[in-house]
Amino acid sequence: MQRVKLDDIDRRILHDLQENGRTTNVELAKNAGISAPPCLRRVRALEESGYIEGYHAQLNSESLGFKVTVFAMVGLHSQAEPDLNAFEEKVREWPMVRECYMLAGDSDFILKVVAKDWDSYQQFLTHELTAAPNVEHVKTSLGIRVSKHLPGVPVDLEGSAEE
Repeated sequence: MQRVKLDDIDRRILHDLQENGRTTNVELAKNAGISAPPCLRRVRALEESGYIEGYHAQLNSESLGFKVTVFAMVGLHSQAEPDLNAFEEKVREWPMVRECYMLAGDSDFILKVVAKDWDSYQQFLTHELTAAPNVEHVKTSLGIRVSKHLPGVPVDLEGSAEE
């Protein structure tokens, strides 16, 4: 996957798509100050080079009945690469786990878990997570409210010397 060097137009396109993935190519082009055909070519190039990984709808978890968000800090018995990979594979099987990050520090992973209620999380915890091979301990923290949720990254519209 060859990376394209980002210019101001590319950064504007990335910014606008991250803010609203449903924006039309015509709107993108207008905001970027170019016509629609080259804008579409740039979007395709950004996708092909890996800057754009996909598009999705942001759903309201509470409206869909998921009223509990838990962050589970997981420690493993072994941190050998095959054991870490096996745990990550297991995590991919669990729909309630929405995010998983490997950590440096006291815990090996942090999982963001959504559940319909506390009882369903406890079922998951006792029958799936703590029962998984190589899991040594799990510490959970219950999310109270979301103060900020911005998926993606801050896109610098003024250019960047870091590229």
